[in-house]
Amino acid sequence: MNQTLRITEIFYSLQGEARTVGLPTVFVRLTGCPLRCQYCDTAYAFSGGEIMTLEQILARVASYQPRYVCVTGGEPLAQPNCIPLLMALCDAGYEVSLETSGALDIAPVDTRVSRVVDLKTPGSAEVGRNRYENMAQLTRNDQVKFVICSREDYDWAVSKIIEYRLEQRAGEVLMSPSHHQLEARSLAGWIIADNLPVRLQLQLHKYLWNDEPGH
Repeated sequence: MNQTLRITEIFYSLQGEARTVGLPTVFVRLTGCPLRCQYCDTAYAFSGGEIMTLEQILARVASYQPRYVCVTGGEPLAQPNCIPLLMALCDAGYEVSLETSGALDIAPVDTRVSRVVDLKTPGSAEVGRNRYENMAQLTRNDQVKFVICSREDYDWAVSKIIEYRLEQRAGEVLMSPSHHQLEARSLAGWIIADNLPVRLQLQLHKYLWNDEPGH
C-alpha cells in the first residue's frame, strides 16, 4: 500500500523566513496541528486537505523544478509519513527544510534536512508544549526560531539561548516579532542593546501577500 499524507496545499513562492529567506521555494503544507498558538497564521491547515501518495507529492514538487523545498504545516511531524517524505525529497536532490513547532521529537528526521525548530514563548499560549529534549538533537544544519510577542517573551528567549547554548548548537537562532503585536523596531533595539547572537527576521510573506494561502 502506498504511503500517504494529508496535504493542505503545495505551492511555489518565495521563502518568507529562516536561512533561505527570499529564495524561490516549493512549500508542502501538511494538514493538522496539535497546538493552538494564539498568533497562528495557518489555522486553515488544521483540518481538511487532500490525501496524496508520496509519489504524487514528489511529482507535484518536481513540476516546479525547484532548488529548495520547505515542508511545513500545521505541524508536519504529527503525520508519521512526514519522515519518509523528507527522506525522499532529500534523495531527489532538493535542499530541504522542515518547519516544526518543537513539540514533537525531531530525532527521526533525516540529517540532511535543515530543521527549523520553534521554541514557544509564554506569549504564544503554548509554552508548555516545548519538547526541550530536542535541544540536544540540534546540529549546525538546524535553526531555532522564537516568535516574540512582548519584552517578557524576549527576556524568556534570551534565558533559553543562554541555558541551551543555542548559538553554539544551531546554525541560526532566529527572532521574529509577532505580527501586529510587537513593533519590529523595538525587537531590533533590544537585540542590538544586548549584542545578542541572533538573526532578526520579519517574515517577508506577510509584507508581500498578507498571509494569503498559496503564498
